[in-house]
Amino acid sequence: MLRDAPADRDPDDVLEFGVVNLDKPPGPSAHQVSAWIRDMVGVEKAAHAGTLDPKVTGCLPVLTGAATRLAPALLEGPKEYVAVLELHADPPANLHSVVEEFEGPTYQKPPRKSAVARRLRVREIHDLDVLEVSERQALLRIRCESGTYVRKLCHDLGRALGTGAHMGHLRRTATTPFDDATLSTLHDLADALAWLRDEDDTSPPGGDPEAALRDVLAPAERALEHIPSVTIAPSAAEQVAEGAPVYAPGVIDADDAERDQLVACYTPNGAAVCLGRFAGDPDADSGTVVDLERVLV
Repeated sequence: MLRDAPADRDPDDVLEFGVVNLDKPPGPSAHQVSAWIRDMVGVEKAAHAGTLDPKVTGCLPVLTGAATRLAPALLEGPKEYVAVLELHADPPANLHSVVEEFEGPTYQKPPRKSAVARRLRVREIHDLDVLEVSERQALLRIRCESGTYVRKLCHDLGRALGTGAHMGHLRRTATTPFDDATLSTLHDLADALAWLRDEDDTSPPGGDPEAALRDVLAPAERALEHIPSVTIAPSAAEQVAEGAPVYAPGVIDADDAERDQLVACYTPNGAAVCLGRFAGDPDADSGTVVDLERVLV
């Protein structure tokens, strides 16, 4: 069944197809936090996008219900972190210039405890800035490709500086398309749900429980804002729901995209229908425009 426009959905629909831009606390794993949100919201499943180690805090989008199907979209963009570089000796005079040399492609091998194969791979460091230096600590801001190991980056920086170093506190400040300007805590979610379910004697700010919920749990389309979109006719969306690809006659509008690029397809009311790979000319009279990867309805 096709969904209503994101702004028109009732709370139950938002709970079943939503995303929380969570400020992950230190201590629990990302998996544990997702399980807590699943149980709090009352859906069958919830999934986090982009693993954070137990000690790491910050931006952890968590998808609820059917929205877990769109998790691949959140692997597409860069991540941003603030990290403490713990030097093993006094910082050298050339610290800033050495750090700058790490911008660009860098070779990394995943740590022994990682969940992926330990093969040498290349990751892009888009920006690497020294924000502050105090005694044997340097505060770094890192904007990098998804899958970059900041702990390994800190180790390599220590070797290049000649002092040795390891990663201290790490906080993720952005994971495309989310950043730390709109973070919500587990307590924020618990309060919003209590107001919605009339389990709290207090009133939410503004007095509207549904608005309070949407401040914390957004319609899942929020997680797709960074990838190209394709608008398709409702009749085409119904065919997609049955497993058909998106054909050119069903396309109403399309952003520019490269072949095989991940795109999101929507009905004209802005409701997400599927994720897929761009495959052909949307202005053609026939042929496949989007090959399906994940059906979202």
